[in-house]
Formats: sequence, C-alpha cells, structure tokens
Amino acid sequence: MDVESARLIAAALAVSIGGLGSALGEGMIATKAMDAIGRNPEIQDKLGPLVFVTMAITESTAIYSLVVSLIILFV
Repeated sequence: MDVESARLIAAALAVSIGGLGSALGEGMIATKAMDAIGRNPEIQDKLGPLVFVTMAITESTAIYSLVVSLIILFV
C-alpha cells in the first residue's frame, strides 16, 4: 500500500468514527432531554441551556476528529 493511500484511509477513518460517535452522543442527549421534558414540562426552561451546552461539548469531538484528519492529510 502506498503511503498516500494510507494517509487518505486514515483521514477518512478519523472523520467517520469521530462523526459517528458525535452523532450518536447528540442523539442520546436529545432523546433523554425530550423524555425528561415529556415527564416534567416545568423543567424545560432549566433543561434547555444545559442541553445546548452538552451538545456543543459533544460536537467538539467531531471537530477534533476533523482537525486530526486535516493534520494527517496536510502534514
């Protein structure tokens, strides 16, 4: 296998695994938040900001994997 091919495969794996983990995490966060709001609607005002913060933290995993793949490709 050529070194360039290995770099492309490694970059693709880094983005795909990081994106998959981030997507699953965000889905689980949203599911649990909607379940909690469905059970106790009064908590919506308190839960909303917390959900956005935790989704942003979870999304940072996908951004880190993108940065790693760009480093693999261009360095």
